[in-house]
Amino acid sequence: MLNTPSAFGGMVTAPHHLAAQTGAAILREGGNAVEAMIGMAATVAVVYPHMNALGGDGFWLIAAPGRAPIGIQACGPAAEAATCDHYAERGHAHLPTRGGAAALTVAGTVAGWGQAEQLAAELGGRTPRRDLLSDAIRLAEDGVAVTEGQARLTAEKLDELRDVPGFAGLFLPEERPPAPGHRMRQPALAGTLRRLAEAGLQDFYRGDIARTLAHDLDKAGSPVRLRDLEAFGAARVEPLSVALPGCRLFNMPPPTQGVSSLAILAIFERLGLDARDDFGLVHGLVEATKQAFLVRNARVFDPAYMDCDPRDLLAPDILDRMAAAVDAQRAAPWPHDAAEGDTVWMGAIDRDGVAISFIQSIYWEFGSGVVSPATGVLWQNRGMSFSLEPGHANRLAPGRLPFHTLNPALALFDDGRRLVYGTMGGEGQPQTQAAVFARYRSAGMALQAAVSAPRWLLGRTWGSESTNLKLEGRFPPDLAERLRSAGHDVETVAPFTDMMGHAGAVLRHDNGRLEGASDPRSDGAVAAL
Repeated sequence: MLNTPSAFGGMVTAPHHLAAQTGAAILREGGNAVEAMIGMAATVAVVYPHMNALGGDGFWLIAAPGRAPIGIQACGPAAEAATCDHYAERGHAHLPTRGGAAALTVAGTVAGWGQAEQLAAELGGRTPRRDLLSDAIRLAEDGVAVTEGQARLTAEKLDELRDVPGFAGLFLPEERPPAPGHRMRQPALAGTLRRLAEAGLQDFYRGDIARTLAHDLDKAGSPVRLRDLEAFGAARVEPLSVALPGCRLFNMPPPTQGVSSLAILAIFERLGLDARDDFGLVHGLVEATKQAFLVRNARVFDPAYMDCDPRDLLAPDILDRMAAAVDAQRAAPWPHDAAEGDTVWMGAIDRDGVAISFIQSIYWEFGSGVVSPATGVLWQNRGMSFSLEPGHANRLAPGRLPFHTLNPALALFDDGRRLVYGTMGGEGQPQTQAAVFARYRSAGMALQAAVSAPRWLLGRTWGSESTNLKLEGRFPPDLAERLRSAGHDVETVAPFTDMMGHAGAVLRHDNGRLEGASDPRSDGAVAAL
């Protein structure tokens, strides 16, 4: 039996145990959940450098008692010089995936920390910034043990990345991939974090760090310039939401795929299938995913370019129509180009009930691969989600926001429970969210069991080229055959595979009792007071 950790004084979960320890330490010293998450975000950028970095983007969902949930959108736009002509003149028919030309959007995550810092103060937080970043600074200086995942992915992606400016100096000790357990020191990044602690987070965009980053990015061939950094700021946004019996779900608005995460669960609810039955759960959520993704792919990108209000996509009649398109016994055809993604999701709830669902990413593993030598900052390749094709709905344009797979999730129950949950995994994020939530709410599973249970993935992620339905091997043997008989193209994959994401969740009951879950597929942990 899987035990779900329980406590009263505050709880965090993260895909790396050192990030969880940072959050718990901040809570223990009297910090609130927002402050804990800032510290965790900094630490995880040091200890999971292949998955996220200061040069990436981030999104926050924050629910404080007595306040409506709010979001922080910390995703950067395409640079002013990032035009289709810019790439055509350089012989690119498609946007590059690696190197300086792939580093074409502003990194938003540090600006998101700044917005969160302001909100933390509004909620009574008084923890000095240097204390929030102290663990990250120490770990960057002293070194962290390279995880098996980082070592494996470095070797797998070496041909793509070895010659990218700055990559080898940070990620290839002795000019070869590190072994698991290798002590990885990041002195330049430690200096950057120390400067942010002392001068303020805005220095990343309008200070010494910004000027250094702009110089290094230009030298690497990126179109991002100092003026792009100076013009950027994170924003508070109103989350999208949808009601289910007994609870309301929240997620981020476009340019994220949050609308699809909400739609999947709303469609599944309308199907009336039994979540305790493996076939009903998997088939129902997969078919709901197809309907939600079809709408997402056609309608969701930078909201300034959308032809509708994103909330309209969650209107009851639209959801009813999508649910009516699902056959409860047969699979719909599924040719689809899936999105990759490498991300971290983390959650925190403090003793006062302030709940945080947070996600931070550089898109692909190692992002663009470009590392600023003077700052130690790895830059994302999120801009490759744009198209260079004339007339394409998501065509590259200066100042345009790229489409994001990132979407942190939050549920507020009518009985006072509040749940933060999420995962990394690109295309798999909405699917894993749906699996965890449906198993907890509809199938009555304990929170840790809902996270640990075998999962599935429709589409391609983590380097796989196929877009079929992948099942972890721990499902009952007859499930794959039942799904094939219903028309699904099923592939069985290894149990506890990274392909299924690194999920987590933290739940607060109305009496203040907290429960948490971390994913056995990750290097993570739950930490509590």
